[in-house]
Amino acid sequence: MCYDRYIAICKPLHYGTLLGSRACAHMAVAAWAAGFLIALLHTVNTFSLPLCQGNALGQFFCEIPHILKLSCSHSGYLREIGLMVVIACLGFGCFIFIVFSYVQIFRAVLRIPSQQGRHKAFSTCLPHLAVVSLFLNTLFFAYLKPPSISSPSLDLVVSVLYSVVPPALNPFIYSLRNRELKDAMRKLITGCFSEAINSPYSACYLPH
Repeated sequence: MCYDRYIAICKPLHYGTLLGSRACAHMAVAAWAAGFLIALLHTVNTFSLPLCQGNALGQFFCEIPHILKLSCSHSGYLREIGLMVVIACLGFGCFIFIVFSYVQIFRAVLRIPSQQGRHKAFSTCLPHLAVVSLFLNTLFFAYLKPPSISSPSLDLVVSVLYSVVPPALNPFIYSLRNRELKDAMRKLITGCFSEAINSPYSACYLPH
């Protein structure tokens, strides 16, 4: 997404060439393949770990740090830690790419003479930046927080924040860039507000 915004704002005349359907398909396949490979490596390694402290986790999914706490295999533990380090390095490379792209984007936006143009450009970038920041901050906190502040409830909340909230927010945030959806949402909220004033027990309906 940051590459899309970078091309759209910094190189708008080359957008169709640099981000055609083939380029988008290649990036999607690369992202899916990388995610599948990482998940496969984690799955194979964690399934090979002998568990000495039961097999129940106080989470809504099998998160790697909590699985490692149940393991009694030193070699398997080291393999998983090494895999996490490699993945963290790759993720850090993506993070550097995102930062570099947004530095170029903000430099280009600040050179736009009109305030309306700057506002429009920022409005297309800030939602993606907010979602990425939420994902990265909660992910880093989940994996790098000291054991002294760890608790089952805190781990569960942090896991939800980085695994459920960003994917759920993405369609909503990016769809709000569509003018027709904005108008429909505005009519829905206005209609619900008017109905609530006239009759608190009436239902809200999406206007046609």
